[in-house]
Amino acid sequence: MADTPEELDAWVAELASELGIDVTEVPTGALLDLTRDVAHGVTRPAGPLTTFLVGMATARGTDVDSAIATAQSLVERRAT
Repeated sequence: MADTPEELDAWVAELASELGIDVTEVPTGALLDLTRDVAHGVTRPAGPLTTFLVGMATARGTDVDSAIATAQSLVERRAT
């Protein structure tokens, strides 16, 4: 289990490599922030599903920052 930031970074780097993804393209902090906000603002199980959907959108050509911003905006709209 990744108990430290270093272990988390190592896991992300290893998985990215296995998936053929350049680890520098993984916005770990932004994804973790989004997952936290969704888990607290919507429902806990929505966190990982949201990051999956952001990944799918990115795979289909949406810029990752835009996909994250769209999801974050929806969380904020639901909170009001």
